[in-house]
Amino acid sequence: MRSKLRVAALVTLAVGLVAGSLYILYLDQVIRERFAGVRWAVPSKVFAAPLELYPGKTMDAQALARELDRLGYRKVGTPSKPGSYAQSGRAVDLVSRAFQYWDGKEPSRRLFVRFDASGIREIVEPGVSSSHALVRIDPLAIGSIHAARAEDRLLLRREEVPELLAKGIILVEDRHFYSHWGVSLRGIARAMVANIKAGRVVQGGSTITQQLVRNFFLTLDQNLQRKIKEAIMAILLELHYDKEEVLEAYINEIFLGQDGSRAIHGFGLAAGHYFNKPVSELNAAETALLISLAKGASYYNPRRHPERARGRRDLVLRLFRDDGLITEETYQRAVAAPLGVESDGDGGAVRYPAFVDLVRRQLEADYRKEDLQSEGLRIFTTLDPHAQAELERHIRDGLERIEAQRGIEEGSLEAAALITRTESGEVAALAGGREGRYRGFNRALDARRPIGSLAKPFVYHTALSQPERFHLYSLLEDKPLRLEMPNGSVWEPKNYDADAVYGEVRLYEALARSYNLATAHLGLAVTPKAVARTMQAAGLERAPAALPSLALGAIDLSPMEVAQMFSTLASGGFRYPLTGIREVTDAQGEPLTRYGMQVERGLDEAPTYLTNWALEQVAIFGTGSGVYRWIEPSTRLAGKTGTTDGYRDAWFAGFGGDRVGVFWVGRDDNQPTGLSGASGALPLWSATMAALDLQSYDPFMPSSVTQVQIDRDSGLRAGEGCQKVISLPFIEGFAPEREAPCAGSDTSEGVRGWFQRLWQ
Repeated sequence: MRSKLRVAALVTLAVGLVAGSLYILYLDQVIRERFAGVRWAVPSKVFAAPLELYPGKTMDAQALARELDRLGYRKVGTPSKPGSYAQSGRAVDLVSRAFQYWDGKEPSRRLFVRFDASGIREIVEPGVSSSHALVRIDPLAIGSIHAARAEDRLLLRREEVPELLAKGIILVEDRHFYSHWGVSLRGIARAMVANIKAGRVVQGGSTITQQLVRNFFLTLDQNLQRKIKEAIMAILLELHYDKEEVLEAYINEIFLGQDGSRAIHGFGLAAGHYFNKPVSELNAAETALLISLAKGASYYNPRRHPERARGRRDLVLRLFRDDGLITEETYQRAVAAPLGVESDGDGGAVRYPAFVDLVRRQLEADYRKEDLQSEGLRIFTTLDPHAQAELERHIRDGLERIEAQRGIEEGSLEAAALITRTESGEVAALAGGREGRYRGFNRALDARRPIGSLAKPFVYHTALSQPERFHLYSLLEDKPLRLEMPNGSVWEPKNYDADAVYGEVRLYEALARSYNLATAHLGLAVTPKAVARTMQAAGLERAPAALPSLALGAIDLSPMEVAQMFSTLASGGFRYPLTGIREVTDAQGEPLTRYGMQVERGLDEAPTYLTNWALEQVAIFGTGSGVYRWIEPSTRLAGKTGTTDGYRDAWFAGFGGDRVGVFWVGRDDNQPTGLSGASGALPLWSATMAALDLQSYDPFMPSSVTQVQIDRDSGLRAGEGCQKVISLPFIEGFAPEREAPCAGSDTSEGVRGWFQRLWQ
């Protein structure tokens, strides 16, 4: 009997040893497979356009200081380290950060930027004889493209990790890191005593290697089975990888906070999330705070529990001092410092979700979603952080002001907008709603709403493309219209003032004053099919229904689609596909894709020039004349208001010399707002463009266009004797040839008659 028990025990032991060995081999395979090659799924990083400085740029010292603040540069007395600056009067001294662009690495530079009344006068670098023609300042990180699990990290190589951070982690988390083999028996013994006293698992005694294993492979459950598995895997991990590799992995993997649905992993990303700066620029107090979070990122969250976080930070600082990592002077200065955490928690990482949404959609045409979420690509975009900030500010403030002034329910209005660069079609700023940081429904891309009178420029462009029939001074009939449709319905449009009928009106005036009846008749004259073709030529990708009501905006479009069409007008008829991307590189900075400017002729230049001239009149005396309450009257611009039935949608689309802007205001539930394009969208557009110093619109007149003086009364060519004259552009060969009756009258008689009329 005893021998049988002995045999059974030996068999059991053998089976256990075999099973245990197989289990260890399995764990070993898991470790080697996971740590071999690419160890992390790293989201693509998205950057704004770099701040470009050059002599002649319209900017003052205060504006440059604001941009540097946005980038996380520190204002100091005398800048000496990357990411610092000083501003005094008309001068900014700074030390830029090194940055890896798609076309090479930009070194850190000490720069002296001098300004005069018109902008940047010179950019001087010590040791360089002449002023720099162009300097790029490192771009702002504006987002990342990650998987649904929403883990994010910014990988650091071991040599990129400041020594205070590396040594501090070891000091606080695992003093014997370099002497144990993955598991610390001393730590386990200490934890066992604490757990026995508590009667439950309250302490783990984990080494850095065990913490890494837990973060990388296991759950956070506190049970004996998981702890045994963790210890085995920690030992196996250190059999395959040296200490520096383990430490590097820990620095990049440890969980250090939550930003909405996005998990902050690693000290590289945490430095930006909490302090809006790279890890290389952390001071002792900031380093101590980040190390504190490794013990419990939620418990010591400095935004939610600042006193708790400060106490833990100061404890870590004392350990730094006592171990000789920092001096007494540095310690005293650090414990006296505030937490210094950025209030919004973005650190540039998720500031502009609506714009990043645009970038992601455009990238998915060329890249697999899996690669965007895991390969650490670097995406360089067209976003202008200053323009984006002004756009968000004026949408938020403008909607609040409109609601207060008009007694509209607070928070009920929504808005969406795009600002693009006239000469390239690049999207400089984009707002998906009144809350710029909201990551939900992107109205700029996805909210398709009736565009109302924003369709009219394309009706008039269609007409002006037939110069044998129409020119800017042609007479149009603004009279009632009743049209029976094939489906049995009746289309009976009305003017904005429902009972108003204006009779014969000049073509340019009908567009400037947005007369519906005149436009409806014109749309029928040129045919709805021709209007639809013009819209497509301007960049509308989907064919609109060629119905008579198309002339008055009976088509649902997103602000992005509207911006595409108006960008074609603004560029003189050239069609640039709107883009948010410039370059894509791999994680090491090697170029992958360049999104060069694509341009083709969309609309003929002559009728486009004439249409834009009429759109200038919208701002001068038409429905958009309110823009000059905000914008300097000497600034030429062109635009169009849009209002839909029942005042449900308010639009304004317009452009100057350098920017195109499209703004929509309405309600998500499609209820009436009581706002027209002029009272709803135009104030937001105008305030934003004024803040961005919109450049004056100064189009090049095509050789096929000529400027002719026309007598206002007769519509014929004016002469010296004519008193009521308007100067209009015409397509060459189609201006009136006959002279007006007043053209041959005696000049003195004309002057005398003018004085008589004046005193009557």
